[in-house]
Amino acid sequence: MSRERLYLYDTTLRDGQQTQGVQFSTEEKRLISEALDTLGVDYIEGGWPGANPTDSAFFEAAPQTSACMTAFGMTKRSGMSAENDDVLAAVMNADTKAICLVGKTHDFHVEAALGIPLDENIDNIARSMAHITSAGREALFDAEHFFDGYRANPDHALAAIRAAYDAGARWIVLCDTNGGTLPEEVGRVTAEVIKAGIPGDHLGIHTHNDTENAVACTLAAVDAGARQIQGTLNGLGERCGNANLTALIPILLLKEPYASQYEIGVTRAALKGLTRTSRMLDEILNRVPFRQAAFVGSSAFAHKAGLHASAILKDPSTYEHIDPGDVGNARIIPMSNQAGQSNLRERLTAAGITVTKGDPALGLILDRIKSREADGYSYDTAQASFELLARDALGQMPAFFEVKRYRVTVERRKNKYNKMISLSEAVVVVKVDGQKKLSVSESMDETGSDRGPVNALAKALAKDLGPYQEIIDDMRLVDFKVRITQGGTEAVTRVIIDSEDGQGQRWSTVGVSANIVDASFEALLDAIRWKLLRDIKRAS
Repeated sequence: MSRERLYLYDTTLRDGQQTQGVQFSTEEKRLISEALDTLGVDYIEGGWPGANPTDSAFFEAAPQTSACMTAFGMTKRSGMSAENDDVLAAVMNADTKAICLVGKTHDFHVEAALGIPLDENIDNIARSMAHITSAGREALFDAEHFFDGYRANPDHALAAIRAAYDAGARWIVLCDTNGGTLPEEVGRVTAEVIKAGIPGDHLGIHTHNDTENAVACTLAAVDAGARQIQGTLNGLGERCGNANLTALIPILLLKEPYASQYEIGVTRAALKGLTRTSRMLDEILNRVPFRQAAFVGSSAFAHKAGLHASAILKDPSTYEHIDPGDVGNARIIPMSNQAGQSNLRERLTAAGITVTKGDPALGLILDRIKSREADGYSYDTAQASFELLARDALGQMPAFFEVKRYRVTVERRKNKYNKMISLSEAVVVVKVDGQKKLSVSESMDETGSDRGPVNALAKALAKDLGPYQEIIDDMRLVDFKVRITQGGTEAVTRVIIDSEDGQGQRWSTVGVSANIVDASFEALLDAIRWKLLRDIKRAS
């Protein structure tokens, strides 16, 4: 049976950039475009040329992609022709194959925001689309606030999109701009639009996630006949975000009835790079990836309960709806005080540690985990620290180096500009191959900003480890989380550190102490020891 084609339109670089706290550089836009092209989306919306220097610079040297590079703008303004509108001209001058213009379809917005008659708004839409197509470019019309407009005045909303379609627009995109429409209404209205004369293979859907229904609303539109899907990587977007392509893509490829009925530009082979692409975007944004994200989150295939892990060992499909490898992710069996020996053996196997069923060492490791978690440790997320604990219990942990002492000082003083600043300095003495090595580092970064005592400690510890130095040169701390596990005078501090290396390998370690610096240093030590263990094993 032949499958129908669905087209994926990514707006991460434009709508995704409207996320609070997100601002891409021109080079970051290029990197994301290349990743999207490798993934296999059909359209990449690069931004709004003329709206800001970054977007203009991006289009001046846009990367060559198999995906259709698209410039975004708005329909022509009243009182001038499409040919003489300088805002529209900047979009046209980006010289992209496709141009997407947003226009009003809600009568309230036309009259209250634009302050023009409804028929004039329709004329502006038609003339703008005709201007694009007369230049031999593919035209897309984003019907802003369409679902709200259809609910309030269906005749005007339909007249607006029909004007765009009759003027040559390749795609009419129904936008749930406020994100408040629910899936049933999206599906019903989409079907009514098709019945009113806009063919489904010319119809797109653009949803926002203000009710946590963006993906469901998108699928409802597809079920009703829409054939273009707009969304963003990791669900970036204004307010609560847009439809999340990192969820929609695997649904379309792996889940029925979509996998059998539709074809998309992303192949099963390319799908294996989805998790890497998702995390690359978070890395660019300097954000911690959302662990519970569907398909690509680090906890998406984590099985904590002992009963679950036991079943997973027999057949992964008992608690997994897909093979995690299909999306480039991996199964995790976290260790915690809820864990049984099934969890433990599975996690040990994943770490390359072989322990037979019934081995007394399993009980010893479990006892240590439960005892330490009672003291405030958490091995649920700190998988690297768990592995080090297990290897130590089994006598398989090499003594790479020994920390003899360390010291951290924090100073508050005025700088040359008479401003109060903080400066931390750390001294670490380690013994490697029988030799003591003293390293000193301060917390200032290359911009002259103080990064704190933990940063100074990390730099000093990783400054000179003799024969192991080359192995750890490419590792860096990417996240630092602190939690107080008890209150009052008995307070205990738990520190979780996420580290990463040049190969993209990421791992988490934990430290616990009444002193936040001691807890941090313990987690830092584990991070380095795990890196040495893994890389030396790989090289041997």
